[in-house]
Amino acid sequence: MEEILIAGFGGQGVMSMGQLIAYAGMKEGKHVSWLPSYGPEQRGGTANCAVVVSGEQIGSPLVSQPTTAIVLNNPSFEKFEPIVKPGGLLIVNSSLISKTSKRTDIKILNIKATDLAIEIGNTKVANMVLLGAFLEETGILSDHSILEALKKVLSSEKHSLLEINRQALELGRSLIELKI
Repeated sequence: MEEILIAGFGGQGVMSMGQLIAYAGMKEGKHVSWLPSYGPEQRGGTANCAVVVSGEQIGSPLVSQPTTAIVLNNPSFEKFEPIVKPGGLLIVNSSLISKTSKRTDIKILNIKATDLAIEIGNTKVANMVLLGAFLEETGILSDHSILEALKKVLSSEKHSLLEINRQALELGRSLIELKI
């Protein structure tokens, strides 16, 4: 069972990352839950979601000690870095997060996701760079399932963005293959 917490500002693709993982898990016949949480503002406010992917039934969608936390901003880092389960994984968008973890009981991936997204042409795919790194590191879901889920998460008028999202996903995976 993988218990994932994804957090950042509204508009960074936090919720869509969670939805992608949940839809892809369903496509692969796994049990999933997705629980969003929004701050009082819409765009620019804090947002996070908890996603559970399991081969067995899930007792609760709540995640109090995630096996993985993917954080996209400083407030999310401060809030969620301390609660990652020992032996777990912390993925940090180091383009936007100035803090560093002192923990030695978890694996930490510092990825300049926003900078990399700018390099490939769209800052909005930084979340997909992080997702690709997560998928490569955990092996929890296939690219095929994620890309099929992306067709559901993106509205039909945004299907022109499928290719750049695929590129960002591959870029994130390649960072782990190269052992960043």
